[in-house]
This record gives sequence, C-alpha cells and structure tokens, in this order.
Amino acid sequence: MTVKECYDRMGGNYEEVMGRLRTEERVKKFVKKFPADGSFDLLVSSLAEANYADAFRAAHTLKGVCQNLSFTKLYESSHVLTEAVRGGELHPGCDLEALLAEVRADYELTRGSIEALD
Repeated sequence: MTVKECYDRMGGNYEEVMGRLRTEERVKKFVKKFPADGSFDLLVSSLAEANYADAFRAAHTLKGVCQNLSFTKLYESSHVLTEAVRGGELHPGCDLEALLAEVRADYELTRGSIEALD
C-alpha cells in the first residue's frame, strides 16, 4: 500500500500532510512512528479508572499527533472525546462509552492502515 492509499483508507488528508512535511519519505517516517505512541493506551486505561485528568491529557496528545499527521478521521473523534473530559472531569450528558468506541474504531482503522503500508 502506498502512503496515499494509506491516507485514503484511514480517512486522512494526504495533500495536507504533504504540504506540511513536503516529501512522501518524511511522511512515511513519521506515520510509521505513530503505533509506538502510548496516548491511546493511556486514554483507555485512564477512562477505565475514571481518571479524567489523565484521560484529557492522553486524548489531547492523541488529537495533536493526529492533527500534525493529518489523520483527519481519528483527529475528529479524539477532539470530541478531548472536549468531553476537558478540565479533568466528565462533562454532563456525554456518552463516554460511545465516544470511546468511536475513537477506538478510528484508532484501529488508522493503525491497521499504517501496518499495511509498504
């Protein structure tokens, strides 16, 4: 799979990341580092412990990495979850399970796309 195909599959913005990082080699280098980032795992464990301060930090970090790499689909879902726990507390009316399920699905799609990258 090419880098462009990877971005298409995961719902990312290939043109945007190319404008930022300039070469496909550089994009691929940083994309391949994404699975080693521990933000998603910290997010999941923090939410399981109802530690919303750490969950916010993890979601915010994940969101930032996704924004920098133009992982649009995962950026959008992690942004919503970040806002749900902003300030270290769960905001009323948030369906945390549904938000986490969406982030998890987008994360798995992104990670799977990266693993299929040549």
